[in-house]
Amino acid sequence: MSAWHMPAETAPQERIWMAFPTGGYTLGETAEEAHAARSVWAAVANAVVDFEPVTVIVNPDDVDIAGRYLRPGVEVLTAELNDAWMRDIGPSFVLDGNGTLGAVDWVFNGWGAQEWASWDKDAKIAAEVAGRSQAAHIPSALVNEGGGIQVDGEGTVLITETVQLDPGRNPGLVREDVEAELARTIGATHAIWLPRGLTRDSEKFGTRGHVDIVAAIPSPGTLLVHSQQNPEHPDFEVSRDIISFLSTTRDAAGREWNIIEVPAPLALSDEEGFVDYSYINHLVVNGGVIACTFSDPNDEKALRILADAYPGRRVVGIDARELFARGGGIHCITQQQPAAS
Repeated sequence: MSAWHMPAETAPQERIWMAFPTGGYTLGETAEEAHAARSVWAAVANAVVDFEPVTVIVNPDDVDIAGRYLRPGVEVLTAELNDAWMRDIGPSFVLDGNGTLGAVDWVFNGWGAQEWASWDKDAKIAAEVAGRSQAAHIPSALVNEGGGIQVDGEGTVLITETVQLDPGRNPGLVREDVEAELARTIGATHAIWLPRGLTRDSEKFGTRGHVDIVAAIPSPGTLLVHSQQNPEHPDFEVSRDIISFLSTTRDAAGREWNIIEVPAPLALSDEEGFVDYSYINHLVVNGGVIACTFSDPNDEKALRILADAYPGRRVVGIDARELFARGGGIHCITQQQPAAS
């Protein structure tokens, strides 16, 4: 068994890492679109800094721009970037039995070598963050992203067949190969393989099935699961199937899951088609939860569910529609660094 283990996201944290959007589809083609992107990324950083330190990696050419959006308390470091999805381009932080910090550096290849993605600079960010955080660098040959795993800190990991077994990511690998590498790097002893992710995330500009908009583990033995409750949306059947599947699984300790369904927003579509808006894609911080909202009637209900699932933490909602329009949510643009001993 690995000496390394990935703590639950509810474990004490040292800081949150982010990146600042610098170009491409994330910034868009107009000044208005660029302002919208920078504003929502900054809103998340500026909310987190009320709870714990935040470090944002900024492209060297964007330092002055970032300074106009980020609060003075947010630390800025520079590195070359293609994009700004720190959950996926950054490392997954782990601890060993002595509380020493490690940083797992997955291979990043643009979510399975997507034709629209560029990743020559982003592929180096995990090693960069490992060095800046003074973590032990743990290279992995597995093509993987932080948004493709959810852990309970006790050996359970949720993953997706369409991500880790994606031919664009890991051709030729089988489940046992992936599980062995997750055991070595993050200490996972029990993998639960979801069959797929949400519909829009499975289309051209998606990740092909990241688990972090589908399910989260707020405490051992408990799952928060995305529940699309409108039969007109294709995720109505998808979420029903995922919930049904998860009800047949157990965690690493052999417990049946307490499954808490989190209703999707009532909004079904935007100008691109059916949305994958999800309250599951939240960030847990010291004393708080930074949650996605959508100016939707279900926002209040979802925030109450999150408050109940994370007792003692203050839930802060941020309108995440501009994030989801670009392919992700709050969890996707953040990465927690656990507190080392």
